[in-house]
Amino acid sequence: MQAMNQKSEHANPNKNRTPRHRAREFALQGLYQWLLNNEEVRAIEAHIRQAHGFDKADAEHFDVLLYGTVKQAPELRAGLAPLIDRDIAALSPVEHAALLIGAFELKNHIEIPYKVVINEAVELTKSFGGIDGHKYVNGVLDKFAATVREVEINAGRKA
Repeated sequence: MQAMNQKSEHANPNKNRTPRHRAREFALQGLYQWLLNNEEVRAIEAHIRQAHGFDKADAEHFDVLLYGTVKQAPELRAGLAPLIDRDIAALSPVEHAALLIGAFELKNHIEIPYKVVINEAVELTKSFGGIDGHKYVNGVLDKFAATVREVEINAGRKA
């Protein structure tokens, strides 16, 4: 996990990362740790809050993402399962975590436009995932958005 913390300090250094984006980066790291080690979420949270740069993150959104995603993980996975071409356990931990965060935000934070949610998940995957993982995350979340944000998507098409 230390390598991931170090990478987060320098991922996309030329981008102006907002406090919300930083919260998503730290939530991704926490979910990554949870997926790999099945650690207690409170211990993960405490560890991440001590990481370099956490003071620039939206701590409240970080908490909502980390705890909410872990709590709803079974339900989110069930919603994602028909949209993916393999067992969810076969996904890389970064793609898995980014999909969970994106699905959580799409489902629970309708105040955030669906395109923003998908873009943020794609950017997280570009920063921390494999070469083409972001394309996969984009495709899956686009399909997921069609199921949970149908009204918003259709309204955008008519505008």
